[in-house]
Amino acid sequence: MYLEIVTPEAVVFEAEVDAVKVPGQNGEFQMLNNHAPIVSTLTKGEVKINLSAGAETENFNKEIRKSSSEANVLYYAIEGGVLEMKDNKAIILAD
Repeated sequence: MYLEIVTPEAVVFEAEVDAVKVPGQNGEFQMLNNHAPIVSTLTKGEVKINLSAGAETENFNKEIRKSSSEANVLYYAIEGGVLEMKDNKAIILAD
C-alpha cells in the first residue's frame, strides 16, 4: 500500500509500505495491504511504518527515526491528526 504523512509544513513521508500502525482514539491499530476503507482520528503517539522490501530509507524527513533493531521499520511521532485509508492508499494528516 502507499502511505503519505502530511503536516501543515510539508509532506514528511511518502512510500510503498507493507504495514502502518497508528495511535487511534480507542487504541493502536494496524493496517495492511487491501485494508477496508476507514477514516479515523489519531491521538498523540508514534506511527510505526513497515517499509516494503527494497524501499529507499535515506531520503526521508529528519524527524522520522529508524528502528535500531529492524532495518525496514521507521517511526514518526505525532501530536494527533486524521487518517484516511482507501483503495490501498493511506493518508495521515498529522499535527
